[in-house]
Amino acid sequence: MRIHHRAACGPPFVFRRDASRRIPRAAAGLFVAVFGVLAPAQLSSAPEPKPPIIDVHLHAFPADLMGRVGMPNPVTGKPSEATTDDDLLRAALAAMSRYNIVKAITSGPLVSVRRWVAAAPDRLVGSAMFPHPPPLPDLGLLRDDLRSRQLGALGEVTAQYAGISPSDASLEPYMALAEEMDVPVGIHTGFGPPGAVYECCPKFRESLGDPLLLEELLVRHPKMRVYVMHAGYPYLGEMVALLHAYPQVYADVAVIDWLLPRSEFHEYLRRLVQAGFGKRLMFGSDQMVWPEAIGMAVEGIESARFLTPAQKRDIFYNNAARFLRMDQPPPLR
Repeated sequence: MRIHHRAACGPPFVFRRDASRRIPRAAAGLFVAVFGVLAPAQLSSAPEPKPPIIDVHLHAFPADLMGRVGMPNPVTGKPSEATTDDDLLRAALAAMSRYNIVKAITSGPLVSVRRWVAAAPDRLVGSAMFPHPPPLPDLGLLRDDLRSRQLGALGEVTAQYAGISPSDASLEPYMALAEEMDVPVGIHTGFGPPGAVYECCPKFRESLGDPLLLEELLVRHPKMRVYVMHAGYPYLGEMVALLHAYPQVYADVAVIDWLLPRSEFHEYLRRLVQAGFGKRLMFGSDQMVWPEAIGMAVEGIESARFLTPAQKRDIFYNNAARFLRMDQPPPLR
C-alpha cells in the first residue's frame, strides 16, 4: 500500500509501510543538505577559550570608599551596582572569571585585603597600601606577613597623596624590606582624581606624580622589583627616560586603559611601545568600586589595533609572569 503526500512545493514523498524505518532518498538528501551546513556553523559559534590574564593593580576596597555607596562610574555615569562589601567582592571575582584573570595583586585596607584573599587564595595576592591613608604599617608585622605569604607585594605606594616623593626617607625602611625579601613594589605615579587636593587629599600635588622622582629610590635599591603604576601618565617623556635608564623597572597601564578617552590611551600606549618598552608593560584594571572597570580595561587593550596579538599577550600575561616570576602558565579556559 502506498500513501502519497505532496509537500507545499516540490515532488511527492513516497513512504512504504514495509520500509517504515528507511529514510526516503529525498528526505535524506534534505537532512544532509540542512544539517551538513548547520553543524559547522554551530561549532564555529562556540566561544573560543580565553587566554589567561594577570592584573597587577586591583583593589580590595569597601563599597563606600567614596563616602557613600553607588557612586557613578566616571566613564559610564552609571552608579555602581555593588552596594555592599560582599557585593563588590563577588562582582569582582565574577568579572575575573569571565575574563580569565588568573592572578591579581590586590591592595587596600589590610582588613579588606585579608578578606578578599581568603575568598580566592589561588587567584589574589595581598599587597600593603601606604602611606596614604595613614598610619604607616608596622614594619615588624609587615615582615611577618610577607614571610608567611599572607602578603606577596607592597603597594600601591601612595606617596603622592601624602605629599611626598616616592624616594622620601620616611619610606626607606619599607623599600629596604622589599629589596631584602625580593617582593614587587607598585608605586603610584601620574595623576589623581580631579579636585583631589580639595576633597580627599590636601597634601596631594600633581608635580609629585613625575615618575623620575623614583630615581633616587632606584639608585639606593638596584635589586628592588619596582613597577610604575599608571605608566606615569601624562609624563610620557619622563616615563620613557626612566624605563631607558633603569632596565629592571616595569610599568602598568592601570586606570588609563579605561578611564582616559580611548584614543588618548591608545596614543600613549603606542608611544611607549614604539619607544621599545612593549616587553615591560603590564595589564592592570585599578578596579576600585566599579567591577565593570575590569572588562573595560581588558577592552582597552583588545581594541588597540596597532598591537600585534603577540604584543597583547605580553601586556596581558607574559610580562607580568616574568616580573612576578610565575613559572608555569595556566591552561586556556
